[in-house]
Amino acid sequence: MSDIRKTVAIVGGGPAGLMAAEAAASSTTHLRVALYDAMPSVGRKFLMAGKGGLNLTHAEPFDRLLTRYGARSESVGTWLKTFGPDDLRHWARGLGIETFVGTSQRVFPAHMKAAPLLRAWVRRLREAGVTFHVRHRWTGWHGDGALSFNTPGGEQTVHADAVILALGGGSWARLGSDGAWTGLLARRGIEVRPLQPANCGFDCAWREHFRARFAGQPLKSVVAHCSDAHGRHHRQQGECIITDTGIEGGPIYALSAHLRDGIQRNGNATLLLDLAPGRDLQRLTRDLSSSRGKRSLANHLQQQAGISGIKAGLLREVASADDLADGARLAALIKALPLRLTAARPLDEAISSAGGVPFEALDPQLMLRALPGVFCAGEMIDWEAPTGGYLLTACLASGRLAGTGVGDWLGVPTQL
Repeated sequence: MSDIRKTVAIVGGGPAGLMAAEAAASSTTHLRVALYDAMPSVGRKFLMAGKGGLNLTHAEPFDRLLTRYGARSESVGTWLKTFGPDDLRHWARGLGIETFVGTSQRVFPAHMKAAPLLRAWVRRLREAGVTFHVRHRWTGWHGDGALSFNTPGGEQTVHADAVILALGGGSWARLGSDGAWTGLLARRGIEVRPLQPANCGFDCAWREHFRARFAGQPLKSVVAHCSDAHGRHHRQQGECIITDTGIEGGPIYALSAHLRDGIQRNGNATLLLDLAPGRDLQRLTRDLSSSRGKRSLANHLQQQAGISGIKAGLLREVASADDLADGARLAALIKALPLRLTAARPLDEAISSAGGVPFEALDPQLMLRALPGVFCAGEMIDWEAPTGGYLLTACLASGRLAGTGVGDWLGVPTQL
């Protein structure tokens, strides 16, 4: 008897594509699901992201979690209401991976690693009937609607009843997310907003003396501040890194959307750093205005404000001689040191990207309105979020939504 099941082709083997495959395959005997990826194995960026400990999701209150998605919090919120952080932890447990909540409310696998989870996941997908085709680079559509792939054996075409595109954004091209799909969709008349770096570092024209001495060093226990286009103030505490070209690190990544957009509007953006979060301005002013006596400025800063090393170097980089000589002005700079950022680092250096397919081009189940039967998932859709599990949670939720959407569109409801 011939196999008359409907076929689903998933292009992209990252978290969104794998979750889309899982959702579509839950229809068991009704759908044949095949996943195609350009790399020699699936989940490469997922494995790289988990190198220092896989941050699966975040355990903060749901209302607070939604704010992390900025202008797209309402749209992404619809994904997360059907597959949110608690669902993700339950899903991981089903793969034999227990999780725990760290002190920062970030959620990690018990053994911290990404590889055991990915192995168990791929094994379960194979058992569900998903077939994997690696080294298959998607190159668009043929005139008859078939998908075209470059493979080690030459060009191959694939006919499918439905397609889920989960091709990632444009960062870390060496791991597969090269953004080449943007031109393929544009040629089919699909609006694609330019890909931009997100969760990225920024350039800040250091003087050579400061750069040579401090590049690569951590800037610990600071609070980063900036304002957005609406005048709203944003702050993030943590540890930054001074680089050859500027600054990066967790607090910078969390503010990167506002900083990047500010540079696009004005040609530059101002990042404010509180170098002494544990001391208020009044106390610092009093302590720094006391007589230095025979002490050097370095000793005065160390003894009266706890400022030394890289923080003292930053002050000297930004402050004038008059600032350094005036206790009140020096205290004000310590609490709000302005750094002029001139550019975001290149897209391929970023942890993630913004831009891509706008929500307006998609229906509620993430099918392209202009291409019936073609769905999108993950980072190729125009949303962004800071690191901390937010990116991965939303990618997985979008893949699940696209996978169930395919089943509904084909008249084969999934069984999740």
